Amino acid sequence: MKIVGICGSLRSNSINKALLVEASKFLPNDSELVIADISNLPLFDSDLEGDLPVSVKELVAIVSDADGYLISCPEYNSSITGALKNALDWLSRPVTGTPLVNKPVAIMGATPGVLATIRAQMHLREILFALNMDLVRRPELLIGQALQKFNEHGHLTDERALSIMEELVQQLMKKVNFSLTKV
Repeated sequence: MKIVGICGSLRSNSINKALLVEASKFLPNDSELVIADISNLPLFDSDLEGDLPVSVKELVAIVSDADGYLISCPEYNSSITGALKNALDWLSRPVTGTPLVNKPVAIMGATPGVLATIRAQMHLREILFALNMDLVRRPELLIGQALQKFNEHGHLTDERALSIMEELVQQLMKKVNFSLTKV
C-alpha cells in the first residue's frame, strides 16, 4: 500500500517533515510512505491548466496511485500554510483528475507555539471536507512546543505524542483497508 505524505512546511529541516518520517515507522510492513514535494509548485492559476506545469504533473503522478494520505502541517497565522493550500488547490482541479476525492487522509501537525496546530487543523479539516476526502477524525495529533519534543536527530521523543501518532496511523490504515475492499 502506498501512503503519500504531504508536508505543509517548505523548510529543509521541518519538524513536520520529521513527523511524517516518524509516522512511517508505524505503517504495516506491506506499506510505504512517499513524501511528495510541493516546494516547486507555481501558485495556482487556472490560466496554466491548458498546459500544466511540470511540477504539477510530477505531483499528480505521485499522488494519483496513493491508497491514502498523511498530511503534516505547521500553523501559520492561525491557519494552514500557503504552500499546502496551493498544493491542495492544484490537486482539486478536474484537469489533474482530482486524485484526492474519496481517499482516506489523516492529519497532524507540530509547531514551536504553545497552542499547537489546532486552528490550522480546523481549517484543514474544512478544506478536506470540501475536497470530499475520507478524514480520520480521531485521534488528533497536535504537537505544541515541538522544539522540546524532538531530539537533535529529528526524532520525536515525546511518548504521549508517539502513542497518539501510532493510533492515528492505525486509524488511517483501517480506512485505507476498508476503501480497498469496496473496490
